[in-house]
Amino acid sequence: MDDATVLAARLGDRSAQARLVRWLQDPWYRMALSLLGDVERAREATQETAVRFLRQLPGFRGESKVRTWSLGIAINVAREMRRSPKLGGGQELDELTAFVSLKGKADQPSPEAAAELAEQRDRLRAVLADLPERQREAVILRYLEELSVEDTAAAMNCAPGTVKATVHQALRALRQRLAVLV
Repeated sequence: MDDATVLAARLGDRSAQARLVRWLQDPWYRMALSLLGDVERAREATQETAVRFLRQLPGFRGESKVRTWSLGIAINVAREMRRSPKLGGGQELDELTAFVSLKGKADQPSPEAAAELAEQRDRLRAVLADLPERQREAVILRYLEELSVEDTAAAMNCAPGTVKATVHQALRALRQRLAVLV
């Protein structure tokens, strides 16, 4: 999104705010679905993220990209939903299924290839669900949302070195767990 639109939105231009929300709602939804594993809860989280984003937008200082900053809001909303019974916390995660269903679909594979992909997806989903929360978030931001290390650090509100270490630990754990399943 261009800087002029972001500035106009920060200054209260409703049209610019609407364009920003439309542009960001898919990444927010993917993040929420990846972390919460439930379509309805992901929709609720996306709506709550939009509300918080618009409320906090005037205070956005531009120290990171607006998309990165807003994904940090989406992560916080999802964390709160997982922890709060009234917000529906604590269901099994479905990161990879969410990713595969929301990222662009290329050619449709053969039935045999589709069955193999589904089996791999189920194995990876199971091991992702076992990762600690911060590791899951780092992997989702880096590989599913395709953010840089710096943008991932900004979204997670930590140092880039922390992201690198967290992703390294997560990938090591994933490799070990997947090796046991193969």
